[in-house]
Amino acid sequence: MVPRRAAQGREVVASVAANSSNPLIDNVIRQVLAGDEEFQTFGSSLHSETGMADYRFATENDPHDPETVFWQTRWGGNFVFVSKSKDLVRETAEQFSKSGFLLERPIGHIKQPFKFLPFLGSKIHYFIARKMQLIPPGDITDRFTYMVELSVDKKNDRYVVTKRVPTDEWVINRLKRRWPELPYDTVEKRAKKFTEKIFPLFLTREAAILKILQEHLPHEYRNRVPQCVHVEKDSRGFVRLMQMNWLRNGGKPLRQLEFALQAADLLRAVHDAAEVIHLDLRLDNMVVTHNGVGFVDFGSAVRVGEDISSNPLLATLYGELMKTSHIQRMLDQMTISGHVTAEHICNSRGKVDKAVDVFYLAVQFNSPHDNPDLKELIEFHPGSDEAIALQQLTRQVLTPPDPSNPPIKTAKDVLKSLELLAEELYGAVPSLVAD
Repeated sequence: MVPRRAAQGREVVASVAANSSNPLIDNVIRQVLAGDEEFQTFGSSLHSETGMADYRFATENDPHDPETVFWQTRWGGNFVFVSKSKDLVRETAEQFSKSGFLLERPIGHIKQPFKFLPFLGSKIHYFIARKMQLIPPGDITDRFTYMVELSVDKKNDRYVVTKRVPTDEWVINRLKRRWPELPYDTVEKRAKKFTEKIFPLFLTREAAILKILQEHLPHEYRNRVPQCVHVEKDSRGFVRLMQMNWLRNGGKPLRQLEFALQAADLLRAVHDAAEVIHLDLRLDNMVVTHNGVGFVDFGSAVRVGEDISSNPLLATLYGELMKTSHIQRMLDQMTISGHVTAEHICNSRGKVDKAVDVFYLAVQFNSPHDNPDLKELIEFHPGSDEAIALQQLTRQVLTPPDPSNPPIKTAKDVLKSLELLAEELYGAVPSLVAD
């Protein structure tokens, strides 16, 4: 009997090759990738039309400039370029190696057999490059504060996520773009404060939070949050570089309700078992892996009951964070507009509170495709019975009939309500643990 996973892998290879519509690509898939376990597992996303794909293939007749491919490829995904021209393949490989990609396999070649005389086949040249950066080299974005990339852990033969304090130059460029009117000396001084005090402090806190999660989360949840595998500290004991295991997006697509259920269940465990508050539970910080829905980026997280005020710098930083973060700004706007009336959520404005996580979770599971990385991994159909029911549940969380005594306050309450909804729609609650 053929093992189930091996059989599924061969089905993926056969399906992708059959639909490649290009004999050059078809030959590379069959001769180079057929026995590759990663391709067997993640290659099915090749034909993604709207989301990010784990594998992108191109010949010289397809779009193959690094900038275009970068934004079409999922972080950690692979780009395979194929051509009969060795020089073109070499030139393209050099471009990708300077554009946030790592040459996963050096330039190689196979034979494209002639139909009746296969031993006389012509050479096909190719390379495989992996997307290692979150943003293209040289780009600046407000989305990411730290420098985050995939790195090769040669000792354990795996990829890890490396998060490091950015350079002074990187921070200066970012500050100049945001406040172009400031004198350079002022910008430089602020940048130094970020790189020497603020960023190391938060990275040190995140390493500690990840340790708490691994120690206190029930075993079945620990592979759904990052695990710190290596840190590098400065002379003061502050973390300046941290490496974590890679929670890679992929796996069997989830229904929207399954996504909501698993996210609520994980948040319940994070809040109640580990006693950690995330505070930045955006879709960008959610993943859908083979182990289920996971949360990443605990850089703003706090422990339940933690006295932030005991540290003047920390109190100042969190005070500012609770005014300026995307989630807090949205909470302010929705409270002012009357879209949030639940008193416990309104009272969490500007505060470190579990209700902030519950508020944003209830908002986020209504628009899962706002994160392009999740489009191929969550089945979302606006206007469906499931989508409408989840919108109604969100309204119950945010605008309950009695704002002073809402029936849904905690992550555990949200989970129970979702379970009732699943039973009503489907007659059963989907498993909260990935197969």
